[in-house]
Amino acid sequence: MTVIEASALTKNFPRPGGGISTVLSGIDLAIAESERVAIVGASGSGKSTLLNCLSGLEPVTSGVVRLLGNDLTSIRSSAMARLYREQVGFVFQQYNLVAALSAFENVALPLRLGRKKVDSAFVQESLRRLGLADRIRSRPAQLSGGEQQRVAIARAMVTDPRIIFADEPTGALDTQNGELVMSALEAVKQRGTALVYVTHDPVLAARADRVVLVRDGRVVSETTGTTAEQIVESLRNAETRS
Repeated sequence: MTVIEASALTKNFPRPGGGISTVLSGIDLAIAESERVAIVGASGSGKSTLLNCLSGLEPVTSGVVRLLGNDLTSIRSSAMARLYREQVGFVFQQYNLVAALSAFENVALPLRLGRKKVDSAFVQESLRRLGLADRIRSRPAQLSGGEQQRVAIARAMVTDPRIIFADEPTGALDTQNGELVMSALEAVKQRGTALVYVTHDPVLAARADRVVLVRDGRVVSETTGTTAEQIVESLRNAETRS
């Protein structure tokens, strides 16, 4: 089952001095249930903008994006809010934790907002799997950047979403904690959750079912079974041709 489908996706931004800058141009992309898709590309290639357009955080200039069957160009804001609350998880480069809440309360927040029962044991287990068993009652100011990122990831997974969008999910983490995070994110595949993530790390990208390479606002390749070395070479070639 296709959970994300983009057709002729184009995104323009106004230039400060006038005119427009085309950041994404004519992208067609489909992502299936339980699929892990890594989006890679050089800095400024448009990969984060693509993630934001696929998730509906950024409106497209033209083209169509369907998220779980919903046309994001025409969906009502109330329906979009419900979709995010119940079926979509996000992991941002900014952690967006509520300063006044503990790690436990931040993770449980989507459940409370969705008026769902908070299973304390489940929330605690979500934090434990990410190496945060001793930080459950800590507030964001008491946590390191890497710990805050792991709390944000536990929060993204707590509602058992159908899709998780992640922008550099291990960017603030060391190797050991990065492995914890990726193992947790990959585990949701067993429940049918799709994972779409932007990364600059070729080793992390190679763990995906499919690697989407973006260059100058276009998807130039989609590969499966790709090694980290092949991704490095693809990125090098993309930079040479830019």
